[in-house]
Amino acid sequence: MVLPSLVVVAAVLLNLFTAASTTTAAAAAATTAHPDFQHLKVREAIDTMTKIRVAKTGENHDEVVFQGKDQRHSSDASGKWKLKLLHRDKVPVGDEYSSNNNNNNNITNWDYHHRFNKRMKRDVKRVGALIGRVSTSATNAATASSNYEVADFGSDVVSGMEQGSGEYFVRIGVGSPPRSQYMVIDSGSDIVWVQCQPCNQCYRQSDPVFDPASSVSFSGVSCASSVCDRLLENAGCHAGRCRYEVQYGDGSYTKGTLALETLTFDQTTVRNVAIGCGHRNRGMFIGAAGLLGLGGGSMSFVGQLGGQTGGAFAYCLVSRGIESTGSLEFGRAALPVGAAWVPLLRNPRAPSFYYIGLAGLGVGGIRVPIPESVFQLTEVGDGGVVMDTGTAVTRLPTAAYVAFRDAFITQTASLPRSPGVSIFDTCYDLNGFVSVRVPTVSFYFSGGPILTLPARNFLIPVNESGTFCFAFAPSPSGLSIIGNIQQEGIQISFDGANGFVGFGPNVC
Repeated sequence: MVLPSLVVVAAVLLNLFTAASTTTAAAAAATTAHPDFQHLKVREAIDTMTKIRVAKTGENHDEVVFQGKDQRHSSDASGKWKLKLLHRDKVPVGDEYSSNNNNNNNITNWDYHHRFNKRMKRDVKRVGALIGRVSTSATNAATASSNYEVADFGSDVVSGMEQGSGEYFVRIGVGSPPRSQYMVIDSGSDIVWVQCQPCNQCYRQSDPVFDPASSVSFSGVSCASSVCDRLLENAGCHAGRCRYEVQYGDGSYTKGTLALETLTFDQTTVRNVAIGCGHRNRGMFIGAAGLLGLGGGSMSFVGQLGGQTGGAFAYCLVSRGIESTGSLEFGRAALPVGAAWVPLLRNPRAPSFYYIGLAGLGVGGIRVPIPESVFQLTEVGDGGVVMDTGTAVTRLPTAAYVAFRDAFITQTASLPRSPGVSIFDTCYDLNGFVSVRVPTVSFYFSGGPILTLPARNFLIPVNESGTFCFAFAPSPSGLSIIGNIQQEGIQISFDGANGFVGFGPNVC
């Protein structure tokens, strides 16, 4: 794959809150003119981002419907595998949704500020855990092998933010016959797991807990198996079976035994996937049955597929409050034409993570004076920039964050300020405003591409009364993390075989 020599101005990724289209043709780096401001529709943002819909008691919710065609022979114009998913905000799961939500339309902004604060607290723990993993990880050169072939396939992705989890969910079938389950996707994890019966300790999930006894394809993994040897989370043996244990930064964990099982994505069946069968689980996954690890290690779902998909997958995280679903696709046919491609970097100390080259940041069409070295991954594995679906808020090294934030404050001097909220130190009181003019915010990637974010991806409501905050925060280390708030609504593609990550050209 050839890295484009032209600057790609990602205003072509439609900003849902601009007053007019900001689409700009690609041009040479030295002469590219990109938009310097956008309009954020304040009231609309509050209504869509802080209110959720929960199902009424007894209301049916969609079951997964396996439909679609092999995209290599599909007559469908989109050429994509699709599962029709239910937004997680329609499933009344968890204590956060009480009987107080009894209005006629079942639309509520019930305690949004409370849910927001919980999300930020978990985000701080998540970031701390990622930084800890980089500092303690060892090289894992093991590679996955597979004795079966699979076609390109995929599924829709929905936001779990309304459930207080800050994660994204995909609907897949587990076992034979397939049992529909919601799974959290996590680009920073290298294991696939699901809650299993008998469950000595399980959190509440939307669907019945998976029962291995009801699946004819379930097969336990022995301690002598090479699959068990590859498991970094190996917790020893129990009755001859390989055990695993995973601890997450937010206090969640899963413990159980390793097994080989069949997973179903639409009409695509993937056999002999190594999954954790969790019998003791504590979670802030709120409704999900488990986790689909998409990291760069050999035991992630992507790693286990190996050459069958060429290390290629793409996702589009649906924007908060939007009724449509996002998507998750696997296979080289998922890689779009017209994306802005950026080199994908690897850190031997953290093989699970997807590092990218970031050269700088921009505000209002002007590049902020930050040395590129601040974002570089060093030879010993320090620093660098990670793409992560599990982190909500983008983190930047403190010096870079301060310069970036101050540039934004300078260009928003006309907006009324508000005290900081949670991890955010730059907030605004937009109560009473219908629309406000804000400067653009851009990522300058290595090699030339420039990604200009929609306004809703960097100025977000933190309560229902009109307080909006600049959705970036300082990193407690030299590691930078591009979080899911900044990724929302943008198609993001990973070409592991050729070492690139692509942005756009599609939106969701």
